[in-house]
Amino acid sequence: MAEKSMIVIGAGLAGLSAGVFARKAGFQTTIFEHHCLPGGVAATWRRGEYIFDGGIHFLMGCQPDHPVWKLYQELGAAEGLEVAPIETYTLFVDEESATSISVTSDLEKLRRDLISLSPRDKKPINDLIDCSLAMTGAALGDGGFSKPWELMTPVDNAKMIWQMRGMLKFLPRGLGQSVMDWCKKLQSPTLRRLIMNLFLPEVPVWFLAMLLSLLHTHNLGYLKNGAMDFAHRIEQHFRAIGGEVRYHATVSKILVENDQAVGVALTDGSEHRADLVISAADGYSTIFEALDGRYVTKSLRTKYDTWKPIRPIVQATYGVSRSYTNESLMALALQNPIRLGTSSVKNLWVRTFNYSDHFAPVGKTVVQAMFDTDWDWWNDQSNDEALYSEAKRQVADEVMIRLAPYFDNIAEAIEESDVATPHTLQRYTLNRQGSYMGWLPTPKAILSRAERTLPGLSNFAMAGHWVTPGGGVPPVLASGKHAVQMLTQRARM
Repeated sequence: MAEKSMIVIGAGLAGLSAGVFARKAGFQTTIFEHHCLPGGVAATWRRGEYIFDGGIHFLMGCQPDHPVWKLYQELGAAEGLEVAPIETYTLFVDEESATSISVTSDLEKLRRDLISLSPRDKKPINDLIDCSLAMTGAALGDGGFSKPWELMTPVDNAKMIWQMRGMLKFLPRGLGQSVMDWCKKLQSPTLRRLIMNLFLPEVPVWFLAMLLSLLHTHNLGYLKNGAMDFAHRIEQHFRAIGGEVRYHATVSKILVENDQAVGVALTDGSEHRADLVISAADGYSTIFEALDGRYVTKSLRTKYDTWKPIRPIVQATYGVSRSYTNESLMALALQNPIRLGTSSVKNLWVRTFNYSDHFAPVGKTVVQAMFDTDWDWWNDQSNDEALYSEAKRQVADEVMIRLAPYFDNIAEAIEESDVATPHTLQRYTLNRQGSYMGWLPTPKAILSRAERTLPGLSNFAMAGHWVTPGGGVPPVLASGKHAVQMLTQRARM
């Protein structure tokens, strides 16, 4: 009997994961990818002697005893993977108060440092650190990764709640609020800016506690060979077990007959048939363009009409002919914001790629600054090549000036530079409005159960960050596995 076939749209992390699990389930599997490389937003590119990495900022669950490591093993990414455990999550620098604090894996030291900074905020500080310690060993857990929620039994749900019991008792203390709301009660403006800069201010506070618990157990790490190496490992495993990837193959339509997905049509006019289809592409373009909006629930339309996508970012990256011993990640709260169009940039996240010799020659360093930005402004600039180039040049120059106090002689030592905008990300990944992680992970969104299948459409499922509100590498990889599990389960019914 011939193998059943499956088509996967997109060779980002979710699509690669779906491809691997489809092959393991016995499907003849082909991935169609718009770009010429795997990884999607986990992107890496070369500038002269330097490798600029704009993708996976850190890897969660990077110790072999963590439940997520099993997922990396299943995907062929774990063996020989070189990870540098993170000791200091970030060095927070507040220019207004001339204060700096290291957020280290020693959470008791962090507790003392934060209380010393703001004794009046002792209670909320203790709540945050105590919740982080309570989540140690169960952060992320296995619940939600081994199987999709649609296939979970009452026993599975009870097990997941039990795993998270350490965190649940802190929710009545306000840790279910967004960080920005929780920070309103903090007495110290400096502490407020620090907490707001640990991650996105819209995430629930318990999400910060989870990150700190992973840091404490050395389950946050930097990929020594970059994001592309991680993506290539999964792609190579997929090929090794018989999968096929076709690059420069942009899907324009999902073919449907009798309310069943039967393949895809490409922009070159060709059609490709399969028994099952998984889209790991942009959610909006999948639902409302490739499927013409024919299979949409009221709740799904509400999401795309009212939920906010994650704010896009700009990355200004420099190849510098100097070595730096700076912390690998710095959160910089600017005293004087950078003016960009009608908005202002108040915070920079600065990555120093000094934890590996992969990114630059000996004695040289890659330095990268990231900040949130406005999609509409950059989209307007991109319509005029001269305006767009000038805007990127201004960003490169202004960010360099702001980095100069922290990186000796950086202006004179820059050999290569590049500015990636939301327009850059959309061009290469087709993600709507340059979103790199789907929906804005608010307390409501991050706990929601997004639809992976569409009503009335058989033999089809979705994977990726549009069906995993909150995003992140492990959930996105798990979503590919879940899409295959759901389709195979339905095929048996």
